[in-house]
Amino acid sequence: MDVLVDGKRFDALQVGVPVLWEIKTDRFDTYNAFLRNQVVIKQLDELQRERELAEACGYGFVVGVSSAAHRTALLKLDPTLDIVVTGC
Repeated sequence: MDVLVDGKRFDALQVGVPVLWEIKTDRFDTYNAFLRNQVVIKQLDELQRERELAEACGYGFVVGVSSAAHRTALLKLDPTLDIVVTGC
């Protein structure tokens, strides 16, 4: 369920710990190389802003992605992100 924090809707608040989640359900593995690159560049800006907001409000921040390829592509651009392959 979405959770509203400082005007931003995150996809979930993890029960029992102060961690906000953002889930990306892109079918990343089906995209061509150009589109993959465009998607991760756009998402990176958004995810970094969301992480900053979460941390400023005292929360951890985790990103869920559908595939290992999506995780790898994001981590290449920002290895400090906490990314989990959810399979969703």
